[in-house]
Amino acid sequence: MQTLVASNLANAGRLGLESFDGEPVELRWNTSEEELQTVIRAVYKQVLGNDYVMESQRLISAESLLRQGNLTVRGFVRAVAKSELYKEKFFYPNSNQRFVELNFKHLLGRPPSDEDEWAYHTCLCEKQGVDAEIDSYLDSEEYVSKFGENIVPYYTGFQVGLGARTTNFTRMFQLYRGYGSSDRAQVGGKEPRLTWEIGKNEASSIVMPSTSTEEGTARTPQTAFGGIGNQSARMYRVEVSGQVGRQVRPVIRFSNNAYLVPYDQLSQRLQQIVRQGGKIVSVRPA
Repeated sequence: MQTLVASNLANAGRLGLESFDGEPVELRWNTSEEELQTVIRAVYKQVLGNDYVMESQRLISAESLLRQGNLTVRGFVRAVAKSELYKEKFFYPNSNQRFVELNFKHLLGRPPSDEDEWAYHTCLCEKQGVDAEIDSYLDSEEYVSKFGENIVPYYTGFQVGLGARTTNFTRMFQLYRGYGSSDRAQVGGKEPRLTWEIGKNEASSIVMPSTSTEEGTARTPQTAFGGIGNQSARMYRVEVSGQVGRQVRPVIRFSNNAYLVPYDQLSQRLQQIVRQGGKIVSVRPA
């Protein structure tokens, strides 16, 4: 399988893919405590969407079972994904559609492939609950074939191989916003990111993720690479100041935010931004 990372993709640096140019993190039978901690940190980072984990939030009992060999990495991933911590971060505050697309990202390392897959998991979550939804990923043939018992899940949506869907590569950029971004701190808030693309069965535009500069400020997303079928001319880039996510703050760490908005949602989105206290700086085709 060919991986689209820094070694073979010219724009990997601009797209924030350098960190994927490496070996998966695996727990081996003779691992040291230092290596074990690397595995534990990697699981928290992947499953919790790069969100900060306080010492008091760590699953000490599950970590101990992993250390003793009574829990595999897959079992530890399951413990984190079924924890109250995971639910507080991703289930309670989000719609089921957003929760499902994050589960795909966190547990299988890719976006939903089509509307049927997305609808199945949304329905499963609604009818059988969160635990059944989490188990459906971890007990799947796909998970076992990709990661087995002792490899930490990683983003496979940036890989293209025989029979792979290239739409997964472009859609990953709707879910992955750079190595310095967490899944709870993205522009777009609680709304699902893939409704448009999956509903239309089309590829997404690739927008450069936000990265951190030496001064600690964030870059605003730039013009998209590619387009959504014939819709690329109808996507608009809206720059906004005075607003971070869904909250208005007196001190903004960066000059503005940017949103990519389809033409038919533009008016509604502009009204929403104004209601939330944002100031529209510019609107132009993406």
